[in-house]
Amino acid sequence: MGKLYHKDRLGMNKTPNPLKVTEVVLRDAHQSLLATRMKTEDMLPIAEKLDAVGFFSLEAWGGATFDTCIRFLNEDPWERARQLKKKIPNTPLQMLLRGQNCVGYRHYADDIVERFVKQSYDVGIEIFRIFDALNDLRNIEVAVKTAKKCGGIVEGCISYTVSPLHNIELYIKMAKDLVNLGSDILCIKDMAGLLTPQVTTPLIRELKKTIKIPIHLHTHSTTGLAGMNIQCAIDEGLDMVDTAISTLSMGTSHYATECVVAALKGTPRDTGLDLEALEEIANYFKEVRKSYARFESNFVGVDINILKSQIPGGMISNMENQLRDQNALDKLDEVLEEVPRVRKDLGYPPLVTPTSQIVGSQATLNILTGERYKIITKETRECVLGKYGKLPGEIDPELLEKVAKDQKVIDCRPADLLVPEWDTIVEEAGDAAKNDEDRLTYAMFPKVALKFFETRGKPYTEPESPAPQAQPAKAPPPAPSAPAAAPAGGPAVYTVTVNGRPYSVQVGTGAGAPAPVAAPQPAAAPAPAAAPAPSSNGSNKAVTSPLPGSVFALKCKVGDQVNEGDTVMILESMKMETEVHTPHSGTVNSILVQEGANVQTGDELIHIA
Repeated sequence: MGKLYHKDRLGMNKTPNPLKVTEVVLRDAHQSLLATRMKTEDMLPIAEKLDAVGFFSLEAWGGATFDTCIRFLNEDPWERARQLKKKIPNTPLQMLLRGQNCVGYRHYADDIVERFVKQSYDVGIEIFRIFDALNDLRNIEVAVKTAKKCGGIVEGCISYTVSPLHNIELYIKMAKDLVNLGSDILCIKDMAGLLTPQVTTPLIRELKKTIKIPIHLHTHSTTGLAGMNIQCAIDEGLDMVDTAISTLSMGTSHYATECVVAALKGTPRDTGLDLEALEEIANYFKEVRKSYARFESNFVGVDINILKSQIPGGMISNMENQLRDQNALDKLDEVLEEVPRVRKDLGYPPLVTPTSQIVGSQATLNILTGERYKIITKETRECVLGKYGKLPGEIDPELLEKVAKDQKVIDCRPADLLVPEWDTIVEEAGDAAKNDEDRLTYAMFPKVALKFFETRGKPYTEPESPAPQAQPAKAPPPAPSAPAAAPAGGPAVYTVTVNGRPYSVQVGTGAGAPAPVAAPQPAAAPAPAAAPAPSSNGSNKAVTSPLPGSVFALKCKVGDQVNEGDTVMILESMKMETEVHTPHSGTVNSILVQEGANVQTGDELIHIA
């Protein structure tokens, strides 16, 4: 990317400076409203028209899209970027990069970060919006340097949050540090829509006085304040803003693109974008949205309570889906109340991936188990121990004592403790990975990637009907019909009627059988608030599942000697890892589940003799 193009694209050679618009419909809009489920096949038909509008950039990659592509859509995320760039040659594609986390949920060694950024640039990403969830700028240094070395434009981020520790003075200091680090643009990343006009005006004013690089505002509409904040920012000289095409805007998404374009028409900040062209794009996505109705968030209007929970837009729809999968959607309000308590316990981290998932998942477990920190996820433990970076404030002493015990809380850049990973990744991925893109995919999500490699290229279909809604509290449970004939020792098939709709349910009959699978969506019985007491089978004592999830890794084998408290298995739930500890000492007599199996609360996992 040449320097003249670079400056012209940033608007540094233009007077007056029209407001530039980044359209987020290909990434954050559907991540916020539709649990990130939009498929590439629904993006490509409109891509050329998006390219012709004249946007500053199109955000199309990164964030949860990478995970969702391989976990749910059976799509190659690298190929998505490549196909989009082919259809969008004139408008820069922009991605969201989680610094040292890349697009995953842990810190990766520097060699992985460097390879990931370079490969992203090679498939068509030109603008890298790089942030750290804790605003620990040590965690974005390698990503920033690599992106600039490749020739990309770097948007260094302030992850905006509200707490007793965060104020305008702190954000001004961060802005200076981001400039010194090499940022071409400063992004204010207001992921939960927490800005207010009273903060936006002085914040933008002071930033414009302090730094010379363009300022880009990313904000969500969850709290209903986005429009006012955007106008306040424009009045103070904002250079760029994120918006979403109207038919995928508002709610937990972003302010509508057309509203900003219309409001500035004929003013010195006129965007120059054509409303008629935008109308055609809006009509297209209006139809596309109908295909993803089952993933719609219930947060479609304004929820001022988000000013308390501070949950970002992209997290809400995913949290709803996670609770729905565990038949605990009725617990959502309790979880939302628990989130700020967990956040305070962890020293007020901003809530953005991965800390939003860490805090949100821990809050969910606190509610589902009926006891705060009865189960602590691996990611919560590592966050407390400093392995995600420096937390803004003090950690709750009781939580610190429970997690740390005899472990030391680190204070260095977490990646400094990591050895190069690439050679190990290549060896582990083996022949399942066809190229370096596959190896990087494996590095981000090993278990999910291996499953994706097996199914890649095979037809993918979503269930056509929406998931059944939760039964009213007083409604009797649905009565199953007699099971259909099934092979001896094999699964039985039942027909269950829920809200007047029949669903076919396959139930395994043997030990370690998969969790019930219903068509069109799971319809398992609700999980109890806490795991039942371990049962015994003759001389055997059972280790049971403390929560719904899938078996991520086995940490023992038949014949092993284990002691009470040993980690015998790791479960994955809500994209977080949770250790399962045995309450018994003895010999592992049998393992009832395999890696990848789905389990419910109370399911027997291991027998100890």
